[in-house]
Amino acid sequence: MALEVSGKLIKLLPKQTGEGKNGPWSKQDFVIETSEQFPKKICFSAWGERATQIETMPEGTDLKVSFDVQSREYNDRWYTDLKPWKIDVLSAGSSPSTPQTQDSIATDPFEPGQSDDDLPF
Repeated sequence: MALEVSGKLIKLLPKQTGEGKNGPWSKQDFVIETSEQFPKKICFSAWGERATQIETMPEGTDLKVSFDVQSREYNDRWYTDLKPWKIDVLSAGSSPSTPQTQDSIATDPFEPGQSDDDLPF
């Protein structure tokens, strides 16, 4: 089963390397955030040349990731990995986000003095 998702690279986790029976390996986990009405954060595990490809990308880069879903069992527990097999750059990353301006603060749904204790959930 091949799936595809687009989003903004928001986090590169520490690269992992090691030596296995088939030689050296490298793994790079990274997180993207979708741009839907309710954004989702998705963590992928890139191996080998995909790990090398993603480690050089700056945060903020828009990506389209084609991936496979794979689950495995270990000690009666199940683990699921999202393994990208193709990563396309849609747009290059920008500088870190700018601080909020007075205009963006004014659109905050909580006005001064209003308590957030009356949230519906």
